[in-house]
Amino acid sequence: MGTTTIAQDAYEMDSTGRVMHLDALALAGAAAAVSTVVMLLLGVFGAIGVYEGAVAMMEQWHLLFEPTVVGTVAGMVEAAVSSFVFVYAFAWLYNIFAR
Repeated sequence: MGTTTIAQDAYEMDSTGRVMHLDALALAGAAAAVSTVVMLLLGVFGAIGVYEGAVAMMEQWHLLFEPTVVGTVAGMVEAAVSSFVFVYAFAWLYNIFAR
């Protein structure tokens, strides 16, 4: 009980003490997939009249999104592309600053 241990989080440092780098392509792909699923769910919810506040916000924030089939698909493409670009840029910058 008197000993103190220092836990080293895997996401912060690897075994050699260097800061780990993000796989920018994998992180951006995961973000695009998640945002696509969220946009699909909001399109379905908007079509059935559930979570109307969230659907209204998505209509304001995304140019192509509407709670119709075509608007949902267009919103899914827009969300996937924009989240991929922004998250890839974030991971790329993180890797530059983490050097």
